Amino acid sequence: MAERLRRLRPRTLRLRLTLTIGTLLVLAFVATYVVVYRTTESRLRADIDNDLRSASQQFTGTLLAHGTPTLASVERTARAHVAAEPFTTASQLLYAALGTRILATNQSELVGGDDDGDDTPAQARAEAVMSRRIIATVPGLVSLPAPDVGSVRLLVAAVRTSGGEIVRVGVAEPLAPIDNALDGIQRAFAIGGTLTLAVALLIGSLLAARLTRPLRRMALIAARVDAGDLSPRIEASGARDEVRIMADAFDHMLDRLEEAFARQRSFVSDASHELRTPLTAIRGQLEVLARAERPEAEEVRRVQRLVAAEVDRMTRLTEDLLLLAATEESRSIQREMIELEPLLADLCAAAEPTADRRFSVDAHAGGMLNADRDRITQALRNLLRNAVEHTDAGGAIQLGAAQAPAGRVRLWVDDDGPGIPASERERVFDRFQRIDPARARRAGGTGLGLAIVRAIVDAHGGRAWATESPLGGARVVIELPGYRRPTEL
Repeated sequence: MAERLRRLRPRTLRLRLTLTIGTLLVLAFVATYVVVYRTTESRLRADIDNDLRSASQQFTGTLLAHGTPTLASVERTARAHVAAEPFTTASQLLYAALGTRILATNQSELVGGDDDGDDTPAQARAEAVMSRRIIATVPGLVSLPAPDVGSVRLLVAAVRTSGGEIVRVGVAEPLAPIDNALDGIQRAFAIGGTLTLAVALLIGSLLAARLTRPLRRMALIAARVDAGDLSPRIEASGARDEVRIMADAFDHMLDRLEEAFARQRSFVSDASHELRTPLTAIRGQLEVLARAERPEAEEVRRVQRLVAAEVDRMTRLTEDLLLLAATEESRSIQREMIELEPLLADLCAAAEPTADRRFSVDAHAGGMLNADRDRITQALRNLLRNAVEHTDAGGAIQLGAAQAPAGRVRLWVDDDGPGIPASERERVFDRFQRIDPARARRAGGTGLGLAIVRAIVDAHGGRAWATESPLGGARVVIELPGYRRPTEL
């Protein structure tokens, strides 16, 4: 049974939405119909009951106008009263009865049992039964079926005569107007409901199509992405509702995915190119060594030194690649409060023994920085190493810091080297980018130092750029958030 129900379930979201909207409208329409029908019926019946009470009070009041009446005066007054109120299907039935005897009525055919000669035997029998039922009704309010006029609402009251007789005074009103009004409501709801449901289903179908259009487009684009095409986008427009937010998030995800694939392709291409050079050099040296039947010891040692140098270079390249991949994951950032002045002083002191350069610190920001100590240290070391590689022996290198707006701090490294041409200042942060590739390879550089710096800075929510240095060479600046001045601590 469950499997059969699953097969009967609409397969498309558009159809399910349309059927859901239609079902909800039908339920709302039925509920409205029940409320209107019951409310109208209750109100109309209450109006009739009020009319019957008013008419009954008027009838009995006429009979008791001069105190306790005799039976003869009751009959005479009742005949005069009903004569002034002729019976129609839209008026009230009046009668006065003593036991089974009708004293007065404005509908003798229905109550008195008189036959006008036009009724069939069956109609005559039905009217006789109705007459006996009305006459036998005890005081109170009841509803009775009546031939020709349909159901009637009957209110019976009792009047006691001076002789002790109990005269039953009845006032009845046909319920045909109520039935006609309720039938009209049924027809109106049936016709209006059908039209409303048809229009609602049409509007629901159009609305469902509009709501599911981005989802269908998303599915088509996902299929194209699965096939390897990362270029299509949903590009949803209109109000920024849940569907628009999901479509924008999907486009953003595809942008990130396309960017990641592009970086990966570029990364693999560049890494392959960088690894090909040392591998080619190693292969060439080994081939040269293999040509000699008995190579000299000096030649073997020369080849060993060259191969070892290239292996060291590939090792550094691999380590830098791993560091760059880890740095690009912002989740790897472990923030802590870092005291800036001791950090800069320690970096400068650690760099002095490694190179014949004049290192100095120019710090104008002595507060605290909320950042990953190891990552920031790595970034500044890369900047110092880059400055060393592009300056001559005895050159000047300065490590500086200054406060920036909006709770940020700028750290930089200046050198007095040849500087960076304006056209290259953005490209130097790309992977494997070198202003002088030949010189960098001779110096053992991998071309990833500044790329690692930018990745670290991006992971912290900062930015990095290159410009001219007051020392005459290059200045590389990193700006980081999370800075607190000494007065804010």
